[in-house]
Amino acid sequence: MSDNRPNRLIHEKSPYLLQHVHNPVDWFPWGDEAFQKAKRESKAVFLSIGYS
Repeated sequence: MSDNRPNRLIHEKSPYLLQHVHNPVDWFPWGDEAFQKAKRESKAVFLSIGYS
């Protein structure tokens, strides 16, 4: 996402997640979509729990 378009986190309500809307990583919020894609691509899920 080198053109600075927002990623899929743009639809989240969490202030923490919204800080990462323009991050070039293809983040997924917690949910079925992330796990379905990981299973389909035989990839592990990298979980970030944030920080406080």
